[in-house]
Amino acid sequence: MAVTHLFRQVVRKSAVGVPFHRRYGKFQLSPSLKERLRVFESLREKRGKKGVAEKPLSIQLADGRTVKGTAGVSTPLVVAQSLRLKGALVSRVNGELWELERPLEADCELQLLGFDTVEGKQAAWRTGACVLSGVLEGVFGSEVCRVGASEFGLYCDHVLNNSHFSLSEVEEKCREAAALRLPFFRLELNSEELGELFQDSKLRLQLVEEEMSGSSVTVYRCGDSVSVCRGPLLPHTGFLKVFRMLQLSPITLANQTESSGLTRLMGVAFPAERDREEWEREQEAARRRDHRRIGMDQELFFFNEVSPGSCFFLPKGAHIYNTLMEFIKSEYRRRGFSEVVTPTLFSTALWERSGHWEHYGKNMFTVTSEGSLTHALKPMNCPAHCLMFEHRVRSWRELPLRWADFGALHRNELSGALGGLTRVRRFCQDDAHIFCAPEQLEEEIVACLDFVRSVYRVFGFSFHCLLSTRPTPCLGDPEQWDDAEQQLENSLQQFGEHWELNPGDGAFYGPKIDILIKDAIGRQHQCATIQLDFQLPIRFDLQYLGRDGRKHRPVMIHRAVLGSLERMIAILAENFGGKWPLWLSPAQISVIPVGGSSESYGRQVAQQFCEAGFVVDLDVDPGATLNKKIRSAQLAQYNYIFVVGDKECESGTVSVRSRAGKQLGRRPTEEVLRSLQHLRNCRSNLDEF
Repeated sequence: MAVTHLFRQVVRKSAVGVPFHRRYGKFQLSPSLKERLRVFESLREKRGKKGVAEKPLSIQLADGRTVKGTAGVSTPLVVAQSLRLKGALVSRVNGELWELERPLEADCELQLLGFDTVEGKQAAWRTGACVLSGVLEGVFGSEVCRVGASEFGLYCDHVLNNSHFSLSEVEEKCREAAALRLPFFRLELNSEELGELFQDSKLRLQLVEEEMSGSSVTVYRCGDSVSVCRGPLLPHTGFLKVFRMLQLSPITLANQTESSGLTRLMGVAFPAERDREEWEREQEAARRRDHRRIGMDQELFFFNEVSPGSCFFLPKGAHIYNTLMEFIKSEYRRRGFSEVVTPTLFSTALWERSGHWEHYGKNMFTVTSEGSLTHALKPMNCPAHCLMFEHRVRSWRELPLRWADFGALHRNELSGALGGLTRVRRFCQDDAHIFCAPEQLEEEIVACLDFVRSVYRVFGFSFHCLLSTRPTPCLGDPEQWDDAEQQLENSLQQFGEHWELNPGDGAFYGPKIDILIKDAIGRQHQCATIQLDFQLPIRFDLQYLGRDGRKHRPVMIHRAVLGSLERMIAILAENFGGKWPLWLSPAQISVIPVGGSSESYGRQVAQQFCEAGFVVDLDVDPGATLNKKIRSAQLAQYNYIFVVGDKECESGTVSVRSRAGKQLGRRPTEEVLRSLQHLRNCRSNLDEF
């Protein structure tokens, strides 16, 4: 069956089977909601139906097959149906995320994505959040203020007015609502139109405006509910069959000490029961590896309400923290970076000059002193590094300048968003900025990518790169963007690792490369980033004297490999399941003497390895048996257990056991020391030697 013919059949069925005004709420529409729907339809009518001229097109599939279609008519959904491909939820068209029912516009490469992909899962959860929004408004009479999805699931921030519900009730109502197969209608609105649409909800407008990164936002209508939600979404609610609500938690807004009455309901949604079952298996695996449990069991860190979102690292946690930092510092020294130290507190004049006060001020902690003088704790290092660059006249001979900064950063995250080490208010990044000449850019980007690869190989992470190109709107000349994007693409090609295009997801001030890692249980995390910045050098009027004696503008590169040390420790704890490799471990060796006569030799061995820089503990508990001591050391995740008795004392050896219980035999102490030094110094993840 031709793709175009099939599309027209689907359209006719949709028109009959999906009534636009189908409702699922028990409440009568309030006057304010009626007005909101009227405004939405008025704006939708003004937009009209934009289309492209119908003409033949060629669609290249991910498996190499090519199918024919018609521009403005054929959609990814129809392509999937014509090929009998099941499970597609969203697509990529020439690298750009594309809703399944959005008509194709020209010859393209098409990739169909299911729930087993990050993009498919996120589209499903964003759609589920919109369904939940409609249920909370229409069934329970809540005022919904914000919806969205994170890596953990969907969420809906709302104010519950004179009503209550159980999580199971919400799940059932969401299933009923989704079964209505309600379609979604999308609009891109500017601030003025948004104000007209949500004129009755000041809190919703406040939250949306705080999160706006451009001049417009995406708004969807589903039944009688209208939500601000980043797309793409699924074609209709019927794609979701299973809902599960996880938790309710109050939210304290930034710069507010009193409760706003806002509550976050978090949940998940699935296209099928088997997807829920797979998710639950993944959650169970994640629970066993939860970094918060590992942190408590191994006494690595804790949090206290006296400083919400700020971690207290205990000695063992501080060992991991400092070892990671020293690892990156050693790479900095090898790669020509210089470490700098900058203040923590700056006058708002700096943030106004950099532009952060306008776009990020509400997420900054402020301090008022000497009457009306306002300062803010730094949430990032880049403006301070710009001040250092402009401190004196710079020459082309100094470039590239590579400055690294481990200063403490503070960001006023919502209390409801805080979670262990993955989302904190006080943190440290392996943050660095490179100032270079335009002709040096490509080489510097390749060097940054090589830096990332070297570090992630040590951890055993696989990764791939995303080239995020100009968003709409963006700052700077189109020619400047074209040149920068081309240089990033050239660098990625030269780098040789897998990468994908991520159209329109760059920052408004420059394109970037995001690096996604995959951990031991298959989860993806975005930690490293390489970001070009055209705007800060302009805002600070940064210049250097070129070979020609004239002043030139440098290019600025923001880059991080670990991201925040706190979040990376969480990822590593869960990746290794608390079984830290020797070089990173806060519990490396446990020495267990057998019998009182060997205790002196045990102390000698412990001292020898301690002087060599290892973390060593001596177990001389007289009330525990040898087997109990060995088992306790294994549970405490010591990498190696040295058992020493009379024979070991006489021969100058140690009997070595691995954490997994494997006996590595009696070996000369000096040989074991050299072997473990080699494992540590090369940052090996192996247990045996």
